[in-house]
Amino acid sequence: MRNRISSLSLLAGLAFLPLVGMAQSGSPAAALGSQAPATQAQIQALQQQVAQAQSAGDNAWMLVSAALVLLMTGPGLALFYGGLVRKKNILGTMMQSFAMMGLVTVIWAVCGYSLAFGHGNAFIGGFEHLFLRGVTLTPNTDYAATIPEQTYMVYQLMFAIITPALITGAFAERMKFSAMAVFLSLWSIFVYSPMAHMVWGVGGFLNQSGGHFPSLDFAGGTVVHVTSGVSALVTCIYLGKRAGYPQTPMPPHSMVLSFIGACLLWVGWFGFNAGSALAASPLATSAFINTHFAAAAAAIGWTVAEWIHNGKPTALGAISGAVAGLVAITPASGYVQPFSALLIGVVAGVFCSFMVFAVKSRLGYDDSLDAFGVHGAGGTLGALLTGLFATKAINAAFGKDVPTGAIDGHWGQIWNQLAGVGIAWSISIVGTLVLLVVVDKVIGLRVSPEHEAVGLDLSQHGEEGYDLNS
Repeated sequence: MRNRISSLSLLAGLAFLPLVGMAQSGSPAAALGSQAPATQAQIQALQQQVAQAQSAGDNAWMLVSAALVLLMTGPGLALFYGGLVRKKNILGTMMQSFAMMGLVTVIWAVCGYSLAFGHGNAFIGGFEHLFLRGVTLTPNTDYAATIPEQTYMVYQLMFAIITPALITGAFAERMKFSAMAVFLSLWSIFVYSPMAHMVWGVGGFLNQSGGHFPSLDFAGGTVVHVTSGVSALVTCIYLGKRAGYPQTPMPPHSMVLSFIGACLLWVGWFGFNAGSALAASPLATSAFINTHFAAAAAAIGWTVAEWIHNGKPTALGAISGAVAGLVAITPASGYVQPFSALLIGVVAGVFCSFMVFAVKSRLGYDDSLDAFGVHGAGGTLGALLTGLFATKAINAAFGKDVPTGAIDGHWGQIWNQLAGVGIAWSISIVGTLVLLVVVDKVIGLRVSPEHEAVGLDLSQHGEEGYDLNS
């Protein structure tokens, strides 16, 4: 499509050349008499102008998308998670998201980007871009041919920031700030970067272009949501339950803050999914629409399921459903038709509500803010449904005349998606467990019972989110 637009623009430019000659000669007759074919130099100049215009448009969209994805972490996730905890833990919870904005940025510049997107082997990138060496203002055609590599790098950085931040919802209200900082910093290097390389990196084991198991993941179903959600489950089980859980009620202290955070997440997700087209293109439009449709359908699906189960529709259920839909559509957003997005959303809303209401209570783990129930379960479901509903009519991922997903007749893609999900689960379980044990042995993970009773705000940061005496 972009090549067709460029060709039309070039033809329009060539058609305009005789008019320029008319204006300069002063009369149509003189212009027609002196009209000469466009020279090669003029054609090249027009081609360069078209390319520059396309690059400017794509770059503008990608910079906006990067800002939207950062918006998802702070303030989106910080407010969403912050409102769901008790008021004595709001600052501690929000600080965990904010810390990722700082720590992961530095790690990404030092080694994260190179390990994820450098040339290495099938499982991890190399060291060619350590300290961002060689990451310039010219495009890296391996990934995005029309934007500077620094734009691509900073866009991918925003994904690397929010992914470990999602894990914090599982261990909310009970991990030391120092332990959180060390654990998630190491996690971003040893879990996130290898998974990002396997799925999106050149030569990656799961890369859709030549990987051993070409897995479709448009914007991070396995890379972001499965890894964070499964790691969240491992972490909350390893840490143990909060003091008093589940006997002591622990309701959200401010649904207003969580509501605002969820709405910011919904808006920011357009950068997350539509931005993954890496261009201001029709594919970005498709991903944008699918993102919105899935979120809306999942909010309705969760609300109806909760209404039937509990007798009332809650605001918490509605916003949780919307996030579940956003999670599930993430891997499929650039591969499916809008009606498929609606189906994915409805199924995700009902399925994730079941995971939160039934499975968590039956198994008894304390996933404080349902990071696994929404991101782990929703990401897994979305990755598998991508293999079912992906179609070459939206994205000819394997070639113009090659079916993309089962809806096109390529049922084998579901097995490729299963392989991607299985590897994401495996690296998340093993990597997270090893890192938890190491950090626990070195500095300890959990706050003391006294500090937990006081709350993270005072015990970890010496301040309170609300000064009720002033």
